[in-house]
Amino acid sequence: MRIEPRQLPATLPFLGDIPPLLTRLYAARGVQSEAELDKSLARLIPFQQLKGIDAAVDLLVTALEQRQRILIVGDFDADGATASTVGMLGLRLLGAAHVDYLVPNRFEYGYGLTPEIVEVALTREPHLLVTVDNGVSSVEGVAAAKRHGLKVLITDHHLPGDELPQADALVNPNQPGCEFPSKALAGVGVIFYVLMALRARLRSLGWYENKPQPNIGELLDLVALGSVADVVPLDANNRILVHQGLERIRAGRARPGIKAILEVAKRDAARITSTDLGFIVGPRLNAAGRLDDMSLGIECLLTADANKAREMAAQLDGMNQDRKSIEQGMQREALAQLKDLPVESMPFGLCLFDPEWHQGVIGILASRMKERYFRPTIAFADAGDGLLKGSGRSVQGFHIRDALSVVAAQHPTLIAKYGGHAMAAGLTLPQENFPLFAEAFDAEVRRQLREEDLTGRMLSDGTLAVEEFHLELARALRHAGPWGQHFPEPLFHGVFQLVEQRVVGERHLKVVLKSECGSVKLDGIAFGIDRDIWPNPTIKWVELAYKLDVNEFRGNETVQLMIAHIEPR
Repeated sequence: MRIEPRQLPATLPFLGDIPPLLTRLYAARGVQSEAELDKSLARLIPFQQLKGIDAAVDLLVTALEQRQRILIVGDFDADGATASTVGMLGLRLLGAAHVDYLVPNRFEYGYGLTPEIVEVALTREPHLLVTVDNGVSSVEGVAAAKRHGLKVLITDHHLPGDELPQADALVNPNQPGCEFPSKALAGVGVIFYVLMALRARLRSLGWYENKPQPNIGELLDLVALGSVADVVPLDANNRILVHQGLERIRAGRARPGIKAILEVAKRDAARITSTDLGFIVGPRLNAAGRLDDMSLGIECLLTADANKAREMAAQLDGMNQDRKSIEQGMQREALAQLKDLPVESMPFGLCLFDPEWHQGVIGILASRMKERYFRPTIAFADAGDGLLKGSGRSVQGFHIRDALSVVAAQHPTLIAKYGGHAMAAGLTLPQENFPLFAEAFDAEVRRQLREEDLTGRMLSDGTLAVEEFHLELARALRHAGPWGQHFPEPLFHGVFQLVEQRVVGERHLKVVLKSECGSVKLDGIAFGIDRDIWPNPTIKWVELAYKLDVNEFRGNETVQLMIAHIEPR
């Protein structure tokens, strides 16, 4: 692992009266003006810039005026769950008489609006189908819905394929010809924008002359959760959405389901950060879609009953524990496949498969292997009927969805279907094609990346001076975000004297450190350490990459280093 300095612009921008360290941190993350730090809702990009937004609102206004049955078709991850919930609650707030949702079970139907899901949807007798977090690749599914006389509104954020579905309206910032400046909206962000546009139209039509205008800002806690959990880039627009959602949660105005998940995870809602959404709430919500049916997660978010929310949050927490156990077993099996492979013989693009692996957990497995070996990784599971399902995760500089497109073009019969983003993708292929696909994928990674690209690196914001290890700075960094994808939490590095070390839990290293000059004593913790190395009483000095954080214990706050990388010096 290499620790490299994060690049700064030649001239630092003027960002008002914020401290020099924060100015440097923001500048390194591409902030060029003070306006980009304004996280008020008034700074959101106007919804009018989304292509297809007027046609979408036309469909929804007609549905509301005619009291039509609206059916939301969602996805089985946290973005899809929050988007489904936002769609349900938002349309009800705005006056929809009949709105319901349907989420495909990943093990029966797979992803998106397929013809099979349309058949299931027809049993609900809808007039209008609204997809959230899916649909832009559902050419056959939309055609099936249209044959049955249904209207279809697609709201999505995924990259489109060569052919767009013939829906009645399509809202997706990544569709051709859309001039919306932020291409980073999550699925939940897209449906929230549609609701903003719908409320504006209804207001112009006089719907709220004799009654209060609904406050769809009540949904921002869900928008924040889905955006962070889906790891979309936190550009200025997404930072506004996430910040506003976090403020609602901290103020105690979150949905009962979010409150309950935080309670079961023993997290204080008043102190929550974007990191907590990504690593605490998101995984528990995702567990339902990974192991069973995401309907449980959606119902937890939908309910207004705090007691029911706690019951469902406890079930989600139990599922997450099961998911962790399954994941750990799969990791051991994956490592066993690679342990005898010399580094020089390891593929640049890893493809892993075991017939016993769980379909719902292969994405996490791919992520763990990518983090360990610093190379694009696709993990496959048996999907039945002679097919394999694959879930891939990538490294910086390698667009995995585009790479799959290249492989598919070179080998037209190799992949049954695929889709995704730059950093994550999914695909299906016949099992007998796995060896050839693994070879073709590795060749494409080798074409784009060099060996030095696969060694792993961390970008550091520099070293902290002794006088900077204090609570005020740690608190300021915690709330200076929100931090996330493409706007990473500040990471520092330095050499420290190792005073104490012990393992807590199963694989977490608790340490006491002294600064290099020995004048300051600090607590630190490193999660998921290698037990073959730690603890080791012979190691006296270490180099760390770390985040400056606040640890609260029995009402007392102290500075704590959250160690991202540790190695002996």
